[in-house]
Amino acid sequence: MTTPATTTQAPPGQVPGRAGALRAAARRRKGARSAGSHLLLIALTVVVLYPAVWMLSSALKPSSEIIGNVSLWSDRFSLDNFATALSGIGGVSFWTFFANSMILAVLSVVGVTLSASVSAYAFARISFPGRNVYFAIMIGTLLLPFHVVIIPQYIMFNELGLVNTFIPLLAGKFLAAEAFFVFLMVQFMRNLPRELDEAARIDGCGHARIFGSIMLPLMRPAIITSSIFAFIWSWNDFLGPLLYLKKPDMYPLPIALRLYVDQTSVSDYGAQMAMAVLALLPVMIFFILFQRYIVDGVATQGLKG
Repeated sequence: MTTPATTTQAPPGQVPGRAGALRAAARRRKGARSAGSHLLLIALTVVVLYPAVWMLSSALKPSSEIIGNVSLWSDRFSLDNFATALSGIGGVSFWTFFANSMILAVLSVVGVTLSASVSAYAFARISFPGRNVYFAIMIGTLLLPFHVVIIPQYIMFNELGLVNTFIPLLAGKFLAAEAFFVFLMVQFMRNLPRELDEAARIDGCGHARIFGSIMLPLMRPAIITSSIFAFIWSWNDFLGPLLYLKKPDMYPLPIALRLYVDQTSVSDYGAQMAMAVLALLPVMIFFILFQRYIVDGVATQGLKG
């Protein structure tokens, strides 16, 4: 006759209480990690945004309180600096500088999107002798610093009588000299199925019809991404206009900003900060309106059937 084995049982409520304590400890650790992550992100945000906040604060201060003062607060905030910036400098209106920047930025976008998309179609969809060699040479130009070709380019444009015009700043945009944008569109176009081209050729379409009716609509994310970068880079360009533009009435905003700083007389830093804020607004608006297309251009890998 066997006797049944007796099992010891924990007192009532001991196991559930232990499990509840473990869950509570896990929640506390998770909350601590979350709080630490949020504090770190807040600190990084403060570091990143401080220069922009300081610029906006300085635009509202008198010039005497800007240099050597890291404080964001002033007892004499006013909009006088913005009025001074909008009135222009050197006999040239702010809106002239703004129009010059807008002309350069818009034409840069048009030139980049047209030339880079056509070149990308040739590299991605048309087979011709030496295609891979030419593409490798084009990519190799990305390794060539801009400062290396400054003097030869300036001599060439000066001999052609194009200095003090917008042509030296825009010619490369319309001639697919921006290898980054061509490469971006080539990589995007290579992910599009070639069956689309074959079906169009069966219907009697040529390269022009295939490019205009099929490729361009599908390349919208890449084109908008290229447009955003082209607009921002052209709007913020300082060295190119500094080299080729000599007349103040042709200056874009980045060059106009330096007119407020004079080493031989009094510098108006408040008006300079105000104009910097005004110059930043179009870029911010443009980026906010189209920034979601950057994600589409990076994330889209082609079509799925």
